[in-house]
Amino acid sequence: MRRLAKAASIAAAIAAVVGTIAGVAIQSGWYDVSAVEQHLKPTYWLLETAMRRSVRVRGANVAVPPLDDDALARRGLALYRRNCVGCHGAPGVAPEPFALGLAPVPANLAYTAREWPAGDLFWVVKYGLKMTGMPAWEFRMSDDELWATVAFLKRLPHLSPREYEALQATEPPPPAHESTHADPERGKRAMHQYACASCHVIPGLVGANAPVGPPLAGFGARAIIAGVLPNNPENTVRWLRAPRQVNPASAMPDLGVTERDARDMAAYLSTLKDTR
Repeated sequence: MRRLAKAASIAAAIAAVVGTIAGVAIQSGWYDVSAVEQHLKPTYWLLETAMRRSVRVRGANVAVPPLDDDALARRGLALYRRNCVGCHGAPGVAPEPFALGLAPVPANLAYTAREWPAGDLFWVVKYGLKMTGMPAWEFRMSDDELWATVAFLKRLPHLSPREYEALQATEPPPPAHESTHADPERGKRAMHQYACASCHVIPGLVGANAPVGPPLAGFGARAIIAGVLPNNPENTVRWLRAPRQVNPASAMPDLGVTERDARDMAAYLSTLKDTR
């Protein structure tokens, strides 16, 4: 018992020292966050290891459909060229200049697609990765489009530059009709994905704390939105999808919010009754 108590005391002391060092490092501004300087090797190892383990745990639960259809891969190629080449490049194709300066640098997907299971690839493409430039495509592509992208990724490691250039892409069909059921929890995630917190303080969202626009606390209890419309779900959807059409004087931009996303966002906003 004494040994256990002593071990616990030593562990607590070590934790206190580490916490103190971390606190001093943060307060002093010692760690260089500029993108022109690399992460320290332990920092990079920690981020990479945590990311890979997290993806493995979640990707293991993804049900993978058949991906060996040529038509599916051609649709994925069109999506890859539209959405992915700018950051990740392709055989014989360099990423855009902005992507070369990201820290960490976007992954070489020829390697990633060879080494990672399809379920892991799908999970990352759909949900993105914190602390990287990888966005979540859940609100920009349907699941069918995400799987088409994964189908192409699994072929990417086997393509030469000439073969990649010669491939003929097929545009994916329009997304199937989506459910009209409004999901406030998904709406909360959608507000994060559309960067609403970059201008508004929103209960439940961690943002940049740059209140350019009005705070949204109590939105669900307001009588009027945008200064001109009665507050109801239909008008909130209208406002989210085309703010300048509702109020030409508004500084709120058109973010390309889809009908489904706007319904879910309106459902979340309607839950915000507390003005504190």
